[in-house]
Amino acid sequence: MENFINNANIFLVFLLLVAGFVLLIKGADFFVEGSSSVAKRLHVPSIIIGLTIVAMGTSLPETAVSVSASLVGNNELAVSNVVGSNIFNMMVVIGVCSLLQTVHVDRQTIVRDIPFSAICALLLLGFGWFGFADRANMTLGHLDGIILLVLFAGFIFVLVRQAMNASKAGKEQADEEEIKLIPVWKSLVFIVGGAAAIAVGGDLTVDSASRIASELGMSQNLIGLTIVSIGTSLPELVTSIVAAKKNEVDMALGNAIGSNVFNILMVLGIASAISPIAFIMENVIDIAILLVFTLIVWLFAATKKKIGKFEGLCMLLLYAGFAAYIIIR
Repeated sequence: MENFINNANIFLVFLLLVAGFVLLIKGADFFVEGSSSVAKRLHVPSIIIGLTIVAMGTSLPETAVSVSASLVGNNELAVSNVVGSNIFNMMVVIGVCSLLQTVHVDRQTIVRDIPFSAICALLLLGFGWFGFADRANMTLGHLDGIILLVLFAGFIFVLVRQAMNASKAGKEQADEEEIKLIPVWKSLVFIVGGAAAIAVGGDLTVDSASRIASELGMSQNLIGLTIVSIGTSLPELVTSIVAAKKNEVDMALGNAIGSNVFNILMVLGIASAISPIAFIMENVIDIAILLVFTLIVWLFAATKKKIGKFEGLCMLLLYAGFAAYIIIR
């Protein structure tokens, strides 16, 4: 697809970009619909579904881009894509959702999920700067990638156990609520079909946007932090907006935070396990900015146990400032 887009007429590239957006929107809609139904049927809290199935599904574009970049040796794009996507998820995805509807934050999100997301970013910074693979250079090596993947497996194990406990607790309660459910087979079709549409839509969007950006003479690092990171984060944005409109704000918040964890542990874990990834100073600065933004969101969530319109507006303005900074530098 990438070769076809690179050789295509620029007008066709714009049409493919629009087609990618359509696939992302409809795929996210079906994915959330199926996931919500499964969560209600199994008595699993939406926050757990958001942190696992939805987050992993919407991280497919980041995985494809970063692994492909690692395989062809374009490591600069692999790191900047993940870091840029995480900053976009933290500030824009959560910020937009809070503008649409006040996001009430669960206690577990404050004491576990957001801090763990910050710890993952700190680990990435430490491994890249003082990595086990090559202490003389800033490199994320094979061993670093394996450690990240082991942490990812542990993270999934904890969430699955929590989901199982929640399911058992739900079965013991009186099922008096009238909950509109769709058939199991239809839920599975929605989840699988939605994930496929998200992956294809993300691929179309990123390749088309990268071609357009290349025509403007942008560097690979800048493309990774802007066009590619925003393109691969569109599933998280669209999925969270759809979830917020369906009053599934727990899923919207869990999706954004869970995707950040998955992007670092799973995406960069796989990419660096395949091929060592060289860090540049811009990566270090951007990860430090990600840590600061994560702390700001944590403070917003911890002080009032919710993120409202004012906080959402502040987050969007901070992201606008970050975007201006990376373009100027």
